Amino acid sequence: MRLNKYIAHHSSYSRREADKAIQDGYVKVNGEVETNPATQVEEFGADVWISGKKVAPKDKYTVIVYNKAKGELVTKKDPKGRKTIYDTLEKKYRHYIPVGRLDFASEGVLLLTDASKVATALMESDLQRTYKIKIQGEITPDMEDAMLNGMTLEDATAGAHSHSKITSMTFKPFIGYQIQKNTPSYSILKVAISEGKNRELRRFFAHFGAEVVDLKRISFAEIELNNLPTGKSRFLTRSEYSALAKFLKEEKKAKDKADKE
Repeated sequence: MRLNKYIAHHSSYSRREADKAIQDGYVKVNGEVETNPATQVEEFGADVWISGKKVAPKDKYTVIVYNKAKGELVTKKDPKGRKTIYDTLEKKYRHYIPVGRLDFASEGVLLLTDASKVATALMESDLQRTYKIKIQGEITPDMEDAMLNGMTLEDATAGAHSHSKITSMTFKPFIGYQIQKNTPSYSILKVAISEGKNRELRRFFAHFGAEVVDLKRISFAEIELNNLPTGKSRFLTRSEYSALAKFLKEEKKAKDKADKE
């Protein structure tokens, strides 16, 4: 893991703040001053100190559910001064890592954790993500065919952020979808997918000429908002933690098996 990423994951420093602290000579790795943010360190073996304070991952982990509002960026700090989720969250969650992203115009369930291994496992999983979406125009047979069977686009730039470097994309078949309203002016549907790639749903519908005007994630696996108000957070329930622990145990078992093979 890169040193700047390690510090950002396990402290209240943003990636940019970590870069500056490293370059200014405030960081020691295994007793030696390190000024290169790209230096590789072992996440669970490195001895890292910043301004005299040890930075290390915790054995225990906490996960919170945040109901992200539209108009917030999922980043610790924005160079343009735009509002981020950390401006709304309590300061004690400053070092928490978001599990994936919801773009500026999207809202709903966002998980955050103080353990990078948990964040990585959830981000890389095929756990179900469920969204409620409003699009311009009607849902066509071609859209439904792509939702059922998936598709690959060499040019998936429609619906993407203007600065995105991702130009092509493969969309897996949706886990499921439910059309709640379908009219020539606008349509509403609920969809369940197993990935959370860069603006995936906006790119998917934009390919068919349909702009996504509202997008809300209403659940991540079994974790739902449970009437959580916009801009508020909550801890996982006991049953949600149990389900997460079971998932992490199964993931570790699968990884250990793959490593042996």
